[in-house]
Amino acid sequence: EHKMENAPLIILMQTYLNWFVLILLGHLRDILGKTFKKSEYRYLQMNEGYAPLVSDFDSFYTRRLYMRVRDCWNRPVTGVASRTVQLLDRTTKDYNRTFQLTGKISECLNFASYNYLGFSQKTGPCADAVQQAALERGLVSTTPRAEGGTSDMHAHLERLVAEFVGKEAAMVVSMGFATNSTTIPALVGKGCLIISDELNHSSIVFGARLSEASVRVFKHNSMQDLHDVLREAISQGQPRTHRPWKKILVVVEGLYSMEGTIANLPELLRLKDQFKFYLYVDEAHSIGALGEHGGGICDLYAVDPARVDILMGTFTKSFGAAGGYIAASKNVIDHLKLRNHAYVYAEPMPVPVIQQVLTSMSIICGEEEGRWRIQQLSDNSHYFASQLRKMGFIVYGDRGSPVIPLLLFNPGKIAAFSRELLKCGIAVCVVGYPATSIISSRARFCLSASHTREDIDRALKIINSVGDVLMLK
Repeated sequence: EHKMENAPLIILMQTYLNWFVLILLGHLRDILGKTFKKSEYRYLQMNEGYAPLVSDFDSFYTRRLYMRVRDCWNRPVTGVASRTVQLLDRTTKDYNRTFQLTGKISECLNFASYNYLGFSQKTGPCADAVQQAALERGLVSTTPRAEGGTSDMHAHLERLVAEFVGKEAAMVVSMGFATNSTTIPALVGKGCLIISDELNHSSIVFGARLSEASVRVFKHNSMQDLHDVLREAISQGQPRTHRPWKKILVVVEGLYSMEGTIANLPELLRLKDQFKFYLYVDEAHSIGALGEHGGGICDLYAVDPARVDILMGTFTKSFGAAGGYIAASKNVIDHLKLRNHAYVYAEPMPVPVIQQVLTSMSIICGEEEGRWRIQQLSDNSHYFASQLRKMGFIVYGDRGSPVIPLLLFNPGKIAAFSRELLKCGIAVCVVGYPATSIISSRARFCLSASHTREDIDRALKIINSVGDVLMLK
């Protein structure tokens, strides 16, 4: 585990000052615009008796702050986003309100995709198997899983997933976000308590809200704070009545995609034995990417998966596909197949997606290529993070995490860092408020087994140069 390095106080003060200046200028421009260019602000005013669809206050951030750096996001790509990615070049004539394609294509080293094990490929065993499956079986089934949409391929995939993660049974869902947001309401409801890490993904937050259960939050990865929340919640019981909670569900992620931190599973299980709660682990980013065999956080810590009640994961990262899974005891999975809306109402996973997961998971379970991909990802992640720290950057994340956040802090440096790297042929994801706190804007590098050491060294050289220019060290 790597201890988070604190930024110098002067940097934090400058960051707050820069945000203050941006907000001040934004309001000043709004005042002048509403006075002299009323027609451009009509969509924020009452119009013919109709209230505006977007409120002035709510859209201020998008209008005055995000618009300045909008070119750093939503960049159109073509082809397969693998080791490299092809970007469709674009330009703007109205300060990022609209964009026009130039007709040119730029090929960049791809550090922005969750292609951890390098299965995002247009050639190879996965692509061949997917093509053959599509020719033999078609593309989709148009009936929900609970009616007539379950095929032998779905059943085969669920058996393979259960075996891979070490659980009794599994259920697959066609959308990763829906895997959390529809499963949590099927497990808990009124009279239950969800205790959630403060940095859990929005799909978990959404599912918790839908469930109508009470929700408490504990500080990120702080087992002491979780202990205190559990102790208080159990001793006090439900609000007003003080009756015991029907269920207590603790929800964490195996690997946090914005921080690069790994959940402290051994300590979570110690608390589970002490307080007797149910444990739900979201392995969207850790499955395939962590552990000697790619088995996720249980594999990393050599923990029996039976000790974790619910293991959730997605196929969109390490497997190069789409959708997600829930793995648990057979009784829990049977219950979810009756109560989970994604199983009862939504479309089933398409044939090409199922085949992509089946093939990639079989390769991961194999002796040679699967082990090589897992080891290559681990080597790349350790090397890249250690070199950035040696250069003097503030880098978050635990050892072994394929997600490596490099702190930028100043809002102006978000756009500058992204644009300068793009000029040098490096595609990277930059993140700021509200996805992070206002003082912790960052660039998030996602390493892949498909990256060669030459790729990483080239990227490090460019990042080192840009870091000097932008004074990021």
